[in-house]
Amino acid sequence: MAAHTTAELADRYAKAADGLTIPALVHRNATEFATHPALTTLGADDTITWAELRDRVAAISRGLAGMGLGPGDRMLIMMASRPEHWLVDLAAAHLGAVPSTVYATLSTDQLRFLGQHSASEIVVLEGAYQLDKWAPILAELPKLRHIVLVDETAETAARALAGPAIVALRELEATGAAAHVADPAAFERAWQAVSADQPVTMLYTSGTTGDPKGVVISHRNVIYQSVAIEHVLQVPNHPRSVAYLPLAHIAERMLGIYSPIYRAGHVTICADPTQLLSALGQVRPDGFFGVPRVWEKMVAGIQAKFAAAEPPMRAAVEAATAVALEVFKLKADGKPIPDELAAKRAATDEKVLRPIRALLGLDNALWAGSGAAPIPVEVLLFLAGLGIDVIEVWGMTETTGTATTNTPTDFRTGSVGKPVPGMDLKLADDGEILIRGPLLCMGYLTPDGGIESPTDADGYLATGDVATVDDDGFVTITDRKKEIIITSAGKNIPPARIENLMRAHPLVAQAVAIGDRRPYVTALVVLDEEMATGWAKGRGIEAPDLAALAAEPDLVAEIQNAVDAANEKLARPEQIKTFHILPVAWTAESGELTPKLSMRRRVIGERYAQIIDAMYATE
Repeated sequence: MAAHTTAELADRYAKAADGLTIPALVHRNATEFATHPALTTLGADDTITWAELRDRVAAISRGLAGMGLGPGDRMLIMMASRPEHWLVDLAAAHLGAVPSTVYATLSTDQLRFLGQHSASEIVVLEGAYQLDKWAPILAELPKLRHIVLVDETAETAARALAGPAIVALRELEATGAAAHVADPAAFERAWQAVSADQPVTMLYTSGTTGDPKGVVISHRNVIYQSVAIEHVLQVPNHPRSVAYLPLAHIAERMLGIYSPIYRAGHVTICADPTQLLSALGQVRPDGFFGVPRVWEKMVAGIQAKFAAAEPPMRAAVEAATAVALEVFKLKADGKPIPDELAAKRAATDEKVLRPIRALLGLDNALWAGSGAAPIPVEVLLFLAGLGIDVIEVWGMTETTGTATTNTPTDFRTGSVGKPVPGMDLKLADDGEILIRGPLLCMGYLTPDGGIESPTDADGYLATGDVATVDDDGFVTITDRKKEIIITSAGKNIPPARIENLMRAHPLVAQAVAIGDRRPYVTALVVLDEEMATGWAKGRGIEAPDLAALAAEPDLVAEIQNAVDAANEKLARPEQIKTFHILPVAWTAESGELTPKLSMRRRVIGERYAQIIDAMYATE
C-alpha cells in the first residue's frame, strides 16, 4: 500500500465500486463462475453453486414479488444461519426491497418495537421457536400481511394463528419458480432497476442507551467496503470462509455475504458457534475474523495444551514463539527483518508453529482479524508468537463495519489502525471520533419510512467512541463517551482499559468496572464456565455448578491474582479495590449482554445494585 497515497487508494476504491450492485455481482458470478461453490452447510453433503444460488434467488424473489414486496419495502428475517437465510435476503435485495435480520435472542417486547418501527409487511421465520416469540404481538402489527415459514414442522401451529397469512417457503419458492419460467424477463427488469445508492439492508443497533435504531446501508456502502477488504488483506480469488456470527451483525454481513459475493467466494455456514473449531479444521479458510472472545478462548485452550505438554515440547514451542515475536515486533516498528532471522523464523514456523495453527484450522489463513470490542494486547502478542498476526479494526454498523484498520505491513499493536482510504476522521475536543466518507450509512429509518441523516452539517457522524491519534496516524480507542466513570473525587476513568486487562485472564469471561459517583473502583467478575470448570478439575476441586465454583477459595485467590496483575498496569485511581465473582453466566437471553455481547451497563447496575452497594458498605 505504500506505493499509493491514501487519496489515490480512495479514488481506486471508488472507481472499483462505482455503479455496482449486489444483484449485478450475483449475475456476474452465476455467468462467469457458474459451477464454483457458493454456499455449503457444515456437516451437509450438498453445496450450492453460484448458478444454483441465482436460480433459487430468482424463484424466491418472484414469490416475494407476488406477495407484494417491492422497492423500498422492509422485510424482517429471524432465523439461524442456514442457506435459506442467504437466499431470502438476496431475493429481497433483487427487488430493491430492504431485508433486515433480527437477533434470535430478542424478546417479544423488543420484536414488537422492530415490527412496528420497520412497518414490515413480510416477516420470514425459521420455525416454532421464532413463531412463539412473534405470536403474542401479531395483533399489534397491522402492517404485517404475510409470515413466511422455513421449517414445515411449524406450519400446522402457524395456520391456527389469526392475522397474517402463513406461507411456507417451499411453496413460495415453487410458485416463484413457475412465474420465473413463464416470464424470466420480469426478474431481470427488477434487479436491473436497483441502483448503487439504494438500500441493500437495514440493521438494528442493540439499543444499549435507548430504543434500537434501524441503520440503512446501501449497495455502494457494502461494495466499497468489499473493495477495501480486498486491497487491505490481499484476498485471493474465490476465497474460502466460515460464517458463524449472526447475520444481524455487520461483520458477518460483510464477511459472510457481501465480500464473498464481490470475490465469488465459497462460504461454509457454521450455524452452531460451538462447532467453530471443527468448521475451521474442515474448511481451513483463507482468512478468519474473530470477535475478541473467540480469540481469547482459542488462546486459553492452547495455553492449557502447552501446560500439559512434555518439557522438550514446551521448550521447542517457547523457542519458536520467541523467534516469531521478534519478527513481529520488528514488523510493528517498521524495521527490516535480517535474513538470518527470517530464515530461522521460516524453519521454526514450518516445524513447530504451523502444526499448532493447524490445530486451530488456521494454518492456511492469509489474514486474521478482530474487532467489535477491545482485545487484550497480551492475547494479540500470544497469537503473534504462534504466527497469527491478528489485524485489529474499528467500526460500527453506521460505518458498514470497518472504518479504521491495521494492515499486514502497517500496524501498531493495541491500536485499531488508520482510517480506511476515503474515510475522514477527526477528534472532537473531548476526544470523540467524528467520521465521514463513503462507508457512512444512508441514515436511520424513521417511523414514516423515511431516512434521517446521522451526521452534522459538515457530514460527520459522532460515533460515541473516544480515541487518541498518534503522530503516525494510528487510532487507539480509549473508551465509550457515555461510559466514562467519574468518581466522587472527580477522577475521570475509562472503564474499558480496566475491563480489558481483567479479561486477559482465561478464567474471566466478563468484567465490569464500577465507580461512577463512588469513592473508588470495584469490579463485578463473570467466570468463563468452560475454562473455570476445567481449571477446577485440574486441581481436584469438585463444584456442582458455577455458583459453588465462584465461592471456592482457590478460585477467588486466582481472580485476586488477575486483579493484582491488572492493577500493576493501572494508575492508582483506576485500580480495582475489591471485586465480587458472580455465581451466574451472562448471556443475551439473561439480559446483561446485547446480542453482539456488549454489556448493558444500566441493566447490570440495576440487577446487581445490592452486591455493588455491599462492596462499598465499609466506607
